Amino acid sequence: MAIKTAEAYVESLRKLNMEVYLFGKRVENPVDDPIIRPSLNSVMMTYELANDPQYADLMTTVSNLTGEKINRFTHLHQSEEDLIKKVKMQRLLGQKTAACFQRCVGMDAFNAVYSSTFETDQKYGTKYHENFIEFLKYVQREDLVVDGAMTDPKGDRGLSPSQQQDPDLYLRIVERREDGIVVRGAKTHQTGIVNSHEVLVMPTSAMKEEDMDYAVAFSVPTDTKGIKIIYGRQSCDTRKLEAGTLDRGNPKFGGHEALVVFDDVFVPNDRIFMCGEYDFSGMLVERFAGYHRQSYGGCKVGVGDVLIGAASLASEYNGAAKASHIKDKIIEMTHLNETLYACGIACSSQGHETAAGNYEIDMLLANVCKQNVTRFPYEIARLAEDIAGGLFVTLPSEEDLNSPEVGEYVEKYFKAKADVPTINRMKVLRLIENLTLGTAAVGYRTESMHGAGSPQAQRIMISRQSNLGMKKQLVKELLDIEE
Repeated sequence: MAIKTAEAYVESLRKLNMEVYLFGKRVENPVDDPIIRPSLNSVMMTYELANDPQYADLMTTVSNLTGEKINRFTHLHQSEEDLIKKVKMQRLLGQKTAACFQRCVGMDAFNAVYSSTFETDQKYGTKYHENFIEFLKYVQREDLVVDGAMTDPKGDRGLSPSQQQDPDLYLRIVERREDGIVVRGAKTHQTGIVNSHEVLVMPTSAMKEEDMDYAVAFSVPTDTKGIKIIYGRQSCDTRKLEAGTLDRGNPKFGGHEALVVFDDVFVPNDRIFMCGEYDFSGMLVERFAGYHRQSYGGCKVGVGDVLIGAASLASEYNGAAKASHIKDKIIEMTHLNETLYACGIACSSQGHETAAGNYEIDMLLANVCKQNVTRFPYEIARLAEDIAGGLFVTLPSEEDLNSPEVGEYVEKYFKAKADVPTINRMKVLRLIENLTLGTAAVGYRTESMHGAGSPQAQRIMISRQSNLGMKKQLVKELLDIEE
């Protein structure tokens, strides 16, 4: 089975026995939990579209490992065209869900680990690349969702991993055995972990020799003994427990983040992709970050398309669509959104082949893309809130709308244009609230800032990639300066 159906995907999750905690209690059935389910629906869309002939070119491709048709989320990029299609696929899914669809981190991890293990093996004669290829063949064959796990809690940011008072604040190897290793620690901000079959762990930063035990990469099933998942709170998340769907804003879809604890988890030898090769940890981190910063030029743009559409509809429903300042604000939102997309396409079109044979984006342009993503969605959200008006944070609940006592007043006084039902206006305003203030804001606004590294991380990479020496030489040649 190279491409699962959405239904088969859900059933495959039911077979897992993940240890998930929410509101202080273990969740016995994460698949059907009303808080978690909208995020699962978002992942399901990656399967639904892959089985839709209309989207086959974007959503599916042929594996370079097996020659079989696979979901693009499990693919190793083979060309600039593959990199471009990745961004287009992500925009499409952002448009279809208006939420985080959670498979991008795993896809970006695949491509980073593939090339990094190849080069590690060349130096050390290890078998990490072979291990990874066999793992990825399994992922492709079963069309699995893999959670990419990079970020550690980090503790005192002024200290290295080995200097921390608590050594577990970075995930580390605590035991080396003949048949594998035992790891302890945690990974934070884990997008979609509860909807994943596997967790692919990577180091969080470039390590030094004294931090060798922290230079580790591997993958294990998400229900492996010792893995504990603590589900993150989101603004307005308990609205999903209420009757009706209006107050959710986005009635079907969502995303999630979590803290994932590794309490002495055993990793067998054939699932280890790095084990102490600290000199390759920085390469792996930078490559993963580059791929993931490219991703934001697709997924956030798709969600931005929905927010722009909602703001435009709100202006129509308010009777203000013809106002010149409204038109100008929507133009500005579109300009900002398409600029993000242009960056995603640009870093993809300038991609290059790695030593391992898969394709990598232009690293400078990928970091420029993500640097813009730390800014533009905030302005797009601000303009959407401006256009929506203050009512979108004053709306009563769906129960008030349906109330025999006050429902007629809600219907009467929250109506704007005569030909637009009040309920339609309320739906659009609730969606804007969800995307800018509610649960989806985690996957749009906040994730735009901190996902794939906070702004300073991109600025460091932009500095490294800026090639100032070449630019200064251009000036010297123009001015006939000889030194």
